[in-house]
Amino acid sequence: MPAAPPAPATAESVKTSIKQPPAAERVYAHIKEAVLDRRYEGGTLLTEGDLAEAVGVSRTPVREALLRLEAEGLIKLYPKKGALVLAVSAQEIADVVETRLLVEEFAVRKAVPASAQLIARLEQLLEEQRQLAEAGDLAAVSVKDRCFHAEIVKNAGNEILSRLYDQLRDRQLRMGVAVMEAHPGRIAANITEHGELLDAIRAGDTDGAAQVVRRHVSRVKVLVRGDDR
Repeated sequence: MPAAPPAPATAESVKTSIKQPPAAERVYAHIKEAVLDRRYEGGTLLTEGDLAEAVGVSRTPVREALLRLEAEGLIKLYPKKGALVLAVSAQEIADVVETRLLVEEFAVRKAVPASAQLIARLEQLLEEQRQLAEAGDLAAVSVKDRCFHAEIVKNAGNEILSRLYDQLRDRQLRMGVAVMEAHPGRIAANITEHGELLDAIRAGDTDGAAQVVRRHVSRVKVLVRGDDR
């Protein structure tokens, strides 16, 4: 007797066959994304129960994820109360800007003269940033903004410096969204300044590119003081 043909795959069987990330990883990703795009703003108190319900897991993986996020400096755990999302401090902003200036000015000088591949990639990222800005997706704009600068750093040819810069990623994204929410006019200004930086890189103007980087990155501290003239 011939074997019966296999039953057709159903949506449910396909869903269960796709392996999901571990529960703690899902909770970690959920919280971190919400903190970085400011759905969980600084000062928000998160509880294990609410997070477990939001992600659809037990409390044990929630605790694991919160410990990891506390180690990264995004939250502060309070026993029997929950986890407080830490606000971005003025000192942290100053430290990040100072580090970015050291890395990015050096990197742009090393990246110029730029390869055709770097110029094409920067043109692509700038166009994507324009499109996302028109759509009003601030979190995505912040990601593309950061990618634009990271691409230049990566092309400086110093892997240690590139890894150091990667460590600033979360803080850059969070600050980027905060600045754009508080100063909507900076979205267009950032895109304009990226265009100026790309023009200087394309022209092989090392000093000009470094000057644009310094003015562009230093603006963050000015915005924190509330002076955007």
